[in-house]
Amino acid sequence: MKLIGLIGGMSWRSTIEYYRILNETASQLLGSEHSAKILLYNVDFAEITDMQKRGAWEEAGQALASAARSLEAAGAELVLIGAVTMHKVASTVQEAVSIPLMHIVDVTAEAIIASGISKVGLLGTRYTMEDDFVIDRLHKLGIDPIVPQPSDRELLHLVIFEELAKGVISQSSKEQFITIIDQLSARGAEGIILGCTEISLLIHPDDSRLPLFDTTLLHAVSAINAALAK
Repeated sequence: MKLIGLIGGMSWRSTIEYYRILNETASQLLGSEHSAKILLYNVDFAEITDMQKRGAWEEAGQALASAARSLEAAGAELVLIGAVTMHKVASTVQEAVSIPLMHIVDVTAEAIIASGISKVGLLGTRYTMEDDFVIDRLHKLGIDPIVPQPSDRELLHLVIFEELAKGVISQSSKEQFITIIDQLSARGAEGIILGCTEISLLIHPDDSRLPLFDTTLLHAVSAINAALAK
């Protein structure tokens, strides 16, 4: 099994989910006594969110590139960025190392295409829903993303940063998310991308009539499959 390098802490609550899924998947595939080989570089989320708010994406890219170099130097054979938003700087991170970076949008698109659909709703932070780094990549992979209305985008962003990243799970926020999912369905969405690694802490498969594409789950499972590939 290859050694997986995970850049986590964005937030650490979703990093826990990565750790759980990586190990559970390794156990399921190899046997109950097995676990994943993981190196974790946990960044300070406050520093990263400050860079996001200031629009200092080059600085953020260099911070994650430094983390990736540290993981590679410690023996990691592939690297994951454990946050959708920070894939805005994925190219900077990949350029900093010689090991492959597994892109979260690519593995999500593979799952969507395998399901036989192409038009999906995209939930996430404001950066993910309004910048082009996810939407354009999905388009190039044959996926047609639909984003919520502006006021709903603000709501999603607020809940992610002020609730989910802080460990707050609110029934009222869940209901608001479900309403947004229903609205996206009415606009033609055939599935929903949970395009922030914290959203699956709040929204689960039985909360939606549409299939959910959980980026955390898809990313972690794909990493184990890559780590086990010959």
